[in-house]
Amino acid sequence: MRRFSSVRVRLSSVRARTTLGATAVVAGALIAAGLAVVLLLRANLGGQADLEAEVAAREVASQLATGVPYRSLDLPDGDDHPVQVVDERGRVRAASEDLKAIDGTASPGVRPDSSPAGRDDTDDDSDDDDPGRGEVSDDGPRFSTGSATVDGRTADYRFAAVEATTPSDETVTVYAGADLAAARDAVGTVTKAMLAGLPLLVAVVAGVTWLVTRRALRPVEDVRAELAEITAAGDLARRVPVPDSRDEIAGLAATTNATLAALEDSVAKQRGFVADASHELRSPIASLRTQLEVAAAHPGPLDVDGLVADVVRLQDLAADLLLLARIDAGDRPPERPVRLGSLVRDELDRRRRAAGDRFPVKAWIDDDPRVMGVPGRLARVVGNLLDNAERHARTGVRLSVSEEAGQAVVRVTDDGPGVPPADRERIFERFVRLDDARSRDEGGAGLGLAIARDLVRAHGGDLTAGDVPGGGALFEVRLPMITSGAGGP
Repeated sequence: MRRFSSVRVRLSSVRARTTLGATAVVAGALIAAGLAVVLLLRANLGGQADLEAEVAAREVASQLATGVPYRSLDLPDGDDHPVQVVDERGRVRAASEDLKAIDGTASPGVRPDSSPAGRDDTDDDSDDDDPGRGEVSDDGPRFSTGSATVDGRTADYRFAAVEATTPSDETVTVYAGADLAAARDAVGTVTKAMLAGLPLLVAVVAGVTWLVTRRALRPVEDVRAELAEITAAGDLARRVPVPDSRDEIAGLAATTNATLAALEDSVAKQRGFVADASHELRSPIASLRTQLEVAAAHPGPLDVDGLVADVVRLQDLAADLLLLARIDAGDRPPERPVRLGSLVRDELDRRRRAAGDRFPVKAWIDDDPRVMGVPGRLARVVGNLLDNAERHARTGVRLSVSEEAGQAVVRVTDDGPGVPPADRERIFERFVRLDDARSRDEGGAGLGLAIARDLVRAHGGDLTAGDVPGGGALFEVRLPMITSGAGGP
């Protein structure tokens, strides 16, 4: 059973299927070419036999047209070209000397008729189809296939019939044959040679294809073996070998290495994310445990406000981690057209009602661009940017909404210390806090900007950091607008 399974796997391999396909194509082409060659050879040799028979018949007809008596005709060799001359009454007037029997002509007789020569009284003298006196017919000869026995040897012949009229106004038909044995022997020899050489040639093609395919697919096997070892060892730092050839297999190996590098980077980030999340969760949990243990050991007034703050922080962190997990998993709620200016106004009103702003936000909402998105997630982007700006601002925060070159632009600025150019990309990494925001109580967990950028990019836009004249940080959101005919509010 195992041997049968191994054979079936080998036959289903690319190497085996390529060899079988190439062999089948070559075999089909060779068979078609062989048939064409045989048919062309047969037609060519048949045409040559017709020509030989016609030439022999016209030579004898020319002698008769010039008045040569039947007994004095110079007939060709009977073995190669048997000749029979028949008049309009079907009498044999002349025949090759060694001709013993004939089939395929107008008269089965082979000996000249001894009855007096002359025209048949019932013959139609007005027959316009006969050649003129002393002439050979210009019409093409009639051809037929038959057999003849010459000097005791019976063979197949191709007969040509040519009419001629003697000077005595007697019209006769000259039948001359051409031996078909040589043509048939040639066709048979070629056919046997092809039948003998075709399997050998197909075997050579199959062998060469098998070897060439094995050599071409050897790098693929090396890549497969290395990937199997990487999977077994779990070492994503290893790479597959890239062949020196600049072909598709080399491109496959290079792409595989790029995929391994991206996978290694992703796994490293995932592990870092888990470690950072565990670290961030440990602090509020430890604080809660400490306060509860103290309350259990020393009953008395409990710092409820501190416990609530720790629980809220723990709840917010868990919500942020869940949202990041959904973003990484490609979770995309249904999108709809959203009025971005109206959404920003609603978010500002909500924050004012919650009385959570350290500074009043100065807003300039000049336009109300429409974008495709999830309102809740877009509001989360605006809220995270405002939280970050208020955390670093000295006196106030500014916000604007506008339309620029087919894009909806939201800018949030503060007058704080700003973001150094070297850190303007790093601040969007998860759990990254700059020196001025290291306090976990004041600076958060370092997820707000990372969540904001991920949400913006999930909507087909981008979030960048910059600075403003006079000092401070600038965060700019750009989202693609939808056309006026796209529907929506």
